[in-house]
Amino acid sequence: MLPGLSGYDICKVLRSKKITTPILMLTAKGQEIDKVVGLDLGADDYVTKPFGVRELLARIHALLRRTGGGVAAEKQAQTAFQIGAGTIDPKTFQLKRGKVVEDLTEKELKVLQLFAAHPGEVLSRDRLLNDVWGYNYYGTTRTLDQVIVQLRKKLGDNGNEPSTW
Repeated sequence: MLPGLSGYDICKVLRSKKITTPILMLTAKGQEIDKVVGLDLGADDYVTKPFGVRELLARIHALLRRTGGGVAAEKQAQTAFQIGAGTIDPKTFQLKRGKVVEDLTEKELKVLQLFAAHPGEVLSRDRLLNDVWGYNYYGTTRTLDQVIVQLRKKLGDNGNEPSTW
């Protein structure tokens, strides 16, 4: 309900420019489809009116906890890292494996960053969905499966002999 661009449009523009600043949508649009669209466009949380101030503050604090909420976390999120034979550059959203260069989606990058931040740790499906898609994700868990399939391909895993990252 903003003048000019909608909140959805602003979210889409920010995410298309690879801006990873946390986005919390605060809106009067409370239908399930509105929430799904907002989250699918890259919002990290979605709060509908009317809302309680304490709930809003709790959601902001949770969002900042999940995203690091600080300059150091943002700097670390922009640092290149290795997974297997691949080098991931968060600034360009690219995975380089030898001479092969693969473009990454925002969700693929977040999954890889989460794996890199927790080497050797088993991460549950719920943890991956919550940390990458957010606590209010309403979609199917098959979405995660599809992201993992795409990442395995991009990392050069043939599927018959799965490797650990």
